[in-house]
Amino acid sequence: MPLPKLPTKRANILDMDSAPKPRAPKKIQSQDAGIGSGTLKEEALAKQVEIEDVSLEKTVETKTKSPKKPSTKKSVASSKNSKNSGSSKLFVLDTNVLLHDPTCLFRFEEHDIFLPMMTLEELDHNKKGLTEVARHARQVSRTLDELCAESPDLLQGMPLNSLGNKDATGILYFQTKEMNAELNIQLPSLKADNKILSVVQSLVTQYPEREVVLVSKDINMRLKARALGLAAEDYLNDHAVEDSDLIYDGNIQLPENFWDRHSKDMESWTQAGTTFYKIRGPLVSEFLVNEFVYLEGDSPLYAQVKEVSGKYAVLATIRDYTHPKNNVWGVTARNREQNFALNLLMNPEIDFVSLLGQAGTGKTLLALASGLTQVLETKRYTEIIMTRVTVPVGEDIGFLPGTEEEKMQPWMGALEDNLEFLNTKARQDSGAQWERSLSKEIIQSHIKIKSLNFMRGRTFLNKFIIIDEAQNLTPKQMKTLVTRAGPGTKIVCLGNIAQIDTPYLTEGSSGLTYVVDRFKGWAHSGHITLQKGERSRLSDYASDAL
Repeated sequence: MPLPKLPTKRANILDMDSAPKPRAPKKIQSQDAGIGSGTLKEEALAKQVEIEDVSLEKTVETKTKSPKKPSTKKSVASSKNSKNSGSSKLFVLDTNVLLHDPTCLFRFEEHDIFLPMMTLEELDHNKKGLTEVARHARQVSRTLDELCAESPDLLQGMPLNSLGNKDATGILYFQTKEMNAELNIQLPSLKADNKILSVVQSLVTQYPEREVVLVSKDINMRLKARALGLAAEDYLNDHAVEDSDLIYDGNIQLPENFWDRHSKDMESWTQAGTTFYKIRGPLVSEFLVNEFVYLEGDSPLYAQVKEVSGKYAVLATIRDYTHPKNNVWGVTARNREQNFALNLLMNPEIDFVSLLGQAGTGKTLLALASGLTQVLETKRYTEIIMTRVTVPVGEDIGFLPGTEEEKMQPWMGALEDNLEFLNTKARQDSGAQWERSLSKEIIQSHIKIKSLNFMRGRTFLNKFIIIDEAQNLTPKQMKTLVTRAGPGTKIVCLGNIAQIDTPYLTEGSSGLTYVVDRFKGWAHSGHITLQKGERSRLSDYASDAL
């Protein structure tokens, strides 16, 4: 088909004003008008579909031509990392934190740690000797040396996870230059604490975008830091519980409607004089193995949780040591908690018992009476070993002469007092019940007093070990003692967390609190907090009023 000829004249510009106006449509043409509007709608829809198709083609092209997307992801990740690095804190450690917990370097998770040069100087000053502090100082020094070996460039810092500690993802920094920032208050510049405060002030000035925090066990150090406007915190990672009121009591009181809510599908049976109840209900999830439960009223119940499995729990009735026929070396329980404690102390399946309570609640007496019964009567253990921390209440009286047992004798006044009471009790009841003629010397021959300093490396077989005043032990010392137990050995820890005499130990960081929290729920351990004092009315009133 031939093409049309090209135009020879230019087109005229159309003037809309001079154009003839269209006539009004007639009513007959209403159907045509509707058709026209329908065609306009169809044309608009067609144009919209074309636009969507074009936009879809463009998006497909952009998806096919996206080689730069991995770099976008990389930039997002790097910004996230930079954000995390900005939010992580910088902790400046005081020397007493390292001496208190030699593994504290790996307890700060993703945060960074800064060690001032004065901290290293004080570590070097405390490394000599055979004390616990000296051992901790040497352990920290070895850890720092291993970290330096893994990271030769100290200016870039040392990753704390380089030794296999996966939880510690921060970086350790040393002070590599002089940092003597002026403090707001003039303090003696030669004092070690003030030098560390100056380093903290320098870090705050150098890194204004980061939160710099001083960590110290020294209360006065933290007070001075806060007075200077610096952030300071206590080292709380070693606390088993945050509040002493949260310490596990070892017993729970059941509600009055306990049987109404837990008697469905209940099974009960009797074995060797003990009644067992297999129950299910809402309280089962709160039970722990070897925890005591009690219900007082018209039909009282005193039982011990023997098993917790899913929705079921097995309760077993306990022996009544308040009755004279069940006395232990002439001693009977005077209250509910003492009855629970004797059930734990006399149970051969319980290897670890912890007794908490204020002065005069009978902790030492119950432990000693049960130990003598199981050593001299039932022959379950060969002898009683008693130890305690030698921390004086007042002024230290100096070195004591004699052998190990003679040196420990002044610290064992509680043992002597309770032995005298038990001997008096035995002489009073010997004609009526026991028909014993055991002298005080025979009893004492089965009781050995050992110093805590010579426990490392030993193994005790078939021994009844009593650790008195255990609240003054650190968690590491407690671990050292408990791991001395061999086959057939029972360990009893006694203490009152309100009478802590060891510096830098609190109710939350005491070794006694530590083992109570870690051993609860184990099938071969038990704990009871004794509530009522039984020493005398004067002692009870003094404990409450003073």
